[in-house]
Amino acid sequence: MQPERPSGWVNKPGWTARRQMVAAANPLATEAGHQMLRAGGSALDAAIAAQMVLTLVEPQSSGIGGGALLMHFDGRRTEAWDGRETAPAAADERLFLGADGRAPAYAEAVFGGRAVATPGVVKMLEAAHRQHGRLPWARLFEPAITLAEQGFAVSPRLHSLLQPDRLLRRDPLARKHYYAADGSALPVGHVLRNPALAAVLRTIATQGSAGLHTGPVAADVLARVQQHPVPGRLAAADLAGYKPLQREPLCTLWRTVYRVCGFPPPSSGHLAMLQVLGMMEAGPPARLAQGVPDVEWLHRYIEATRLAYADRALYVADPAYAVAPAGDWASLLQPAYLAQRAALITPQRAAVVEAGQPPGAVPLGQALAPMPAQPETGTSHISVVDAQGRAVALTSSVESAFGARVMSDGGTGLPGGFLLNNHLTDFALAPTDAQGRPVANRIQPGKRPRSSMSPTLVFDAKSGELLMTLGSPGGSFIIHFTGRTLLGTLAWGLNAQQAIDLPHFGSTGGPVWLEKGRFPPATVQALRARGHTVNEIELTSGLQAVQRTPGGWFGAADPRREGIVLGD
Repeated sequence: MQPERPSGWVNKPGWTARRQMVAAANPLATEAGHQMLRAGGSALDAAIAAQMVLTLVEPQSSGIGGGALLMHFDGRRTEAWDGRETAPAAADERLFLGADGRAPAYAEAVFGGRAVATPGVVKMLEAAHRQHGRLPWARLFEPAITLAEQGFAVSPRLHSLLQPDRLLRRDPLARKHYYAADGSALPVGHVLRNPALAAVLRTIATQGSAGLHTGPVAADVLARVQQHPVPGRLAAADLAGYKPLQREPLCTLWRTVYRVCGFPPPSSGHLAMLQVLGMMEAGPPARLAQGVPDVEWLHRYIEATRLAYADRALYVADPAYAVAPAGDWASLLQPAYLAQRAALITPQRAAVVEAGQPPGAVPLGQALAPMPAQPETGTSHISVVDAQGRAVALTSSVESAFGARVMSDGGTGLPGGFLLNNHLTDFALAPTDAQGRPVANRIQPGKRPRSSMSPTLVFDAKSGELLMTLGSPGGSFIIHFTGRTLLGTLAWGLNAQQAIDLPHFGSTGGPVWLEKGRFPPATVQALRARGHTVNEIELTSGLQAVQRTPGGWFGAADPRREGIVLGD
């Protein structure tokens, strides 16, 4: 269930600034982005610099071997940039099936070259930089290169994730880089240098994305994938031919005064999040007691999420391969459809929840199979606003914590390197159900896997003024983490830090998950009395948000991870 293991709680104060601000998941990444803002860089420049540092200091979550979704606002226009990974041309829907036709357990599928998809984050950021960058491309890599060469102190969170990970130790480069001779993870405070990554970043800085997708770096990536004990099908043509895409953002009116803009498919994040928020508008507002909503509201929220995740499981996939209901993904957000769905919620848990059919939609329920739940894992988020009014919400990922546990040194022969994603496991491992009906999100050549990443920009619906940029890691719970932060700030009157600090709750269609130690026993019992199976666990979000205030900006970082906010 857990996308990444918990590493404790550190109270965050919330930060204020007048003109510009950057929030990222590690202090070193935030500082790199802040340097770019102070040097006159754009919000995108700051986000790129921060992302390159995250490759080094937060390898469990994101990096140049993975993908990303970017929401960008240039002061007038909102854009959605798709740097999601793609399936290799040689991949097919039976990639993960054994000789007996059965799919492996997720824990087995994530490991090795077979799980590696074509990375897209660098090419996407490069394409966006051509339009929105203000500083030279190479300048954005300087902080990460310096840190890689001089070293950084291993953080408590990185150590806590390295120590229990048995799969990462099986990669020779990663074992040598992250572990001592006795196999123990490098201790907190150890100064870790990564000369191989520094060399790769220098190549990308001077050659652009071609330095990663072609030449010696690409050759080493392919060798690591193809010659792995669990070999993959990634080929040179996949790397060289990857193309980032610009998509039309989904912008939805919420509570009549807010325009919430997020990513369309292949992300399911905005659709599911706004479906839930829309359905909740049909009932009474939440009554909060010490940050915990009342049981009636929680029950309705959980049932709304089950309805939204049922639609997600049936319909949402790469739009180049999947048919949108009624020919338009926004049909899932039409007020009449949401009212119809909300009317299905009763005082008790529904025994069965199925996907709906928006008005005008071709009936797909008999032709498609809903995708069974699978874990979605390691991710990071960056939010930035600059002094010229531009804003970024960037969510990036290598999928599982430490990706496929395959490390490349870029052919440098130097210590260290970067980790490759396992995003092919974001597709359905089993392409059909028992009746032979295909799953929309099955593996197909060149296809982008469904995501829950929810980079979000919020505007005043009347004036068009930017109000907030936010997002989170958290696998399929990103939808809950981000949506609950919207509720906390825009519906419940909290500032972004107070909203992020609230206890987490939600469901992906099955049991209810509550953040451990944050809910009264009476609430748990009341939910069970309504028919819910309730589990209490750590829910390790990594929310970052920047929120407009009368005096400028207020930034917030998740106390469950290491992020901070800096601004001027």
